[in-house]
Amino acid sequence: MSTLTEHPPAPDAAPGALRRVWSAVADSNGWIVLVLAGLVLLFSVLAPGQFFTQFNLTSIAIGTSVILVIAVGQTFLIISGSFDLSVGSVLIFASVVSSLAMNAIAPTSQPLAIVVGLFVAVATGVAWGILNGVVVSVLRIPALITTLATMGIALGLAQVITNGTNVSLQVPLLTSSLGSGRLGPFPVIVLLAVAIAVVGIWLLSTTKFGRYSYAIGSNAEAARRVGIKVRRHEIAVFALTSGLAGLAAFMSVAQYGTTAIGGHTTDSLESIAGTILGGTSLFGGVGGIGGTIVGVLIPTVLKNGLIIVGLQPFWQGVAIGVVLIAAVFIDQLRRRRRNSM
Repeated sequence: MSTLTEHPPAPDAAPGALRRVWSAVADSNGWIVLVLAGLVLLFSVLAPGQFFTQFNLTSIAIGTSVILVIAVGQTFLIISGSFDLSVGSVLIFASVVSSLAMNAIAPTSQPLAIVVGLFVAVATGVAWGILNGVVVSVLRIPALITTLATMGIALGLAQVITNGTNVSLQVPLLTSSLGSGRLGPFPVIVLLAVAIAVVGIWLLSTTKFGRYSYAIGSNAEAARRVGIKVRRHEIAVFALTSGLAGLAAFMSVAQYGTTAIGGHTTDSLESIAGTILGGTSLFGGVGGIGGTIVGVLIPTVLKNGLIIVGLQPFWQGVAIGVVLIAAVFIDQLRRRRRNSM
């Protein structure tokens, strides 16, 4: 009569299984939805009747709009193998220049002032982006140093122009139509941000511009050898990113009716963190805007929830820093998993 012998699992079988589960979760984008749902649940429990309300959720959507527009550009840039720390300061500078232009034209024609203000904001952003792109791609100064420098320059020039005071917008038509306007139940500013994201998805996934971004981020030298004009494309991606920062500046001014020279200090970090959380690799060549849309909600929800539960606003910077470190850590796990396959 034979007997069945049960062999106990190896001592490291359970930890090995946990590691495999964790790697699978980290390698997918589905985990960010779970994190976002967990934050919503946590703050709903900690602040019942305050967090999970239509008013607050709408506020979160509006607050995410500006960051999402910036993050769309940041996604292109990070996929291409670079990043931009100056977008927050570029936003501030573009908002100042755009507001001054609109205030000068508004007494004559508010519609004309809005058109000119939009053009000035985007053009100003594009100009900063071209500067960043030329310095990084042509002069070969690392993006970290370049955009750190232009971050200080743009903010300093905004303060010089205004003597450190905010510019109040004198165009009520803009604040009523875009800043607080609604299309049915949806805020116009949120719909605009979603439209930019959709266009970004189309541009990244279906056009030559998007394919070149992936190719350069994966291997710039190989992209150059197959005929891609790498320097020109890098400059174009920097221009796109800062141009979207200029558009975000226009949206911010429309929303608040004033510039915010002392604000937007964490916009660059939030856009980078949200992009990486959404599955875009900090090392380039991998990612997408679909994940970025969910990723940028996490810092916004976290900041909003911390305020509602009564923590000091100073904790917001701490929270964003923790989210950024976590995002990079998850990105490294995903990269190790891809390299081991």
